[in-house]
Formats: sequence, structure tokens, C-alpha cells
Amino acid sequence: MAIEIERKFLVKRNVDFSDLGDSIRITQGYLSSVKERTVRVRIKGEQGFLTIKGVGNSAGMSRFEFEKEISLTEARELLNICEPGIIDKTRTNILVGQHTFEVDQFLGDNAGLIVAEIELQNENEEFIKPTWLAAEVTGDNKYYNSMLSTTPFSKW
Repeated sequence: MAIEIERKFLVKRNVDFSDLGDSIRITQGYLSSVKERTVRVRIKGEQGFLTIKGVGNSAGMSRFEFEKEISLTEARELLNICEPGIIDKTRTNILVGQHTFEVDQFLGDNAGLIVAEIELQNENEEFIKPTWLAAEVTGDNKYYNSMLSTTPFSKW
């Protein structure tokens, strides 16, 4: 079983990410969005994934994560039975120093929200913070995709 350690930041809106890395469209929904366990179905480009995540630690940085690739057909079928509130976003992977930031530009009901996540080996690992990062929102539940599916950015 894997432990995911990540930090999450808001991103300044006036940045053009198209020159900084490769982008891919992501559509995802939740079969379960309860705090203790989320079960996510994701289509990332032409690949399908099923992911289970556990509750985060007190800092909101670490939590259990299990991910398995599934067929695109299975992912599409599972999206049809997800809870209401499908997430649609474009992700750009940007290499900064030794780390890759995943920058998500949300679409649909979450349009206007841009969030960057960085995965770390441990909670105290140092990393370069690019100038386009804004406030850190690690551990703030309203920025979790599972929460954005039920309470989208447009309703804040």
C-alpha cells in the first residue's frame, strides 16, 4: 500500500502554462466521496484509472492511496454511476528543479480555479517554489477534488 505525500497551492491566474510543460485533459468522478475513503474514477487522456484514497493525517499532507489502471471503456461506464458533480480539468506537468508540479486548470463549475500539487518523498522535503505559486492550501478540504465535485468553485 502506498502513502501519498503532497502539498497543494493556489496558482496565480495570469500565467500561461502552455510553454512550461505537457498538458492533458482529465475527467473524473467519485463513486464514494466520504472523508474516510474516496473512490475515484478518472479518464486521463485515453487511459482509465480507479483510485482509492484514505483520510489524511492532521497536516493534510499524507494519506493512503491505491491506484489501478482500468480500461477506457470501464472508466466511461463507471463515470455513469458516479455521484453528481463530475470534475473536468486540464493538467500541465511542470518540472521545477527535482520535482514536478501538477497544475490543474479547472473547467465547468470550477472554472477560474487553478491549483498546483507537488508529491514529496517525506513531509519535510525541501523543494523550489516557483513564482507562479500563491497561497498554500494543503489540508484545506474545500480544495480537494472530491469536495469540488459537490461544492464547486462557482458556488463559493
